[in-house]
Amino acid sequence: MVSRLTLYTRAGCHLCEQIEDLVATHAASCRLVDVDADTAAKENFGLRVPVLTCGEAVLLEGRIEERELLAVLKSLR
Repeated sequence: MVSRLTLYTRAGCHLCEQIEDLVATHAASCRLVDVDADTAAKENFGLRVPVLTCGEAVLLEGRIEERELLAVLKSLR
């Protein structure tokens, strides 16, 4: 299930940079999508980034703490 994770981010977003680092450490198979390079993602998430999804379900968004990420990852295993 963890392999279906997608993180929607935007270049220059400090919250996105922070969660990208955490995802690289804890969920390396997570797919990264720049919302500004993907029309559908921009339409769906726009200013809500960062947004972590699994399939169609939004798991976390906005300011994401490491403990929240770890709890979500644990629940998906």
